[in-house]
Amino acid sequence: MAAKRSRLSRSSDFQRVYRQGSSTASRFLVLHYFIQPAGAAPRGPRLGLSVSKKLGGAVVRNRVKRLLREAFRGCEERLPKDYDYVLIARPQLTDLLDAPDKGAVPAAVRDVFERAGLLEEGANEA
Repeated sequence: MAAKRSRLSRSSDFQRVYRQGSSTASRFLVLHYFIQPAGAAPRGPRLGLSVSKKLGGAVVRNRVKRLLREAFRGCEERLPKDYDYVLIARPQLTDLLDAPDKGAVPAAVRDVFERAGLLEEGANEA
């Protein structure tokens, strides 16, 4: 489980990323990202998740969040350390939950980070 400090949890943090940051999207996810304030102590990358009730009940939403956190951890070492990220799951993401390929959700996460140009080359691939 990701440490609590490596997660975005306050509404003000989410709003700052949404309003002042940049975004990119794929069929399955929307990524908002924003560089952390310069005066703040270095914390490493922080992740916030937004999973709507449109995806399903609580069991499905919690499963989606768990899979997204796991996929984020897989590519975390290739990401810039001074950013806050918010991943928004689109309803099409539920199609990947039942896919025979268990790497579909991590691939969707890597894809949206690559679209944003945030993944650094050379580190271990997840």
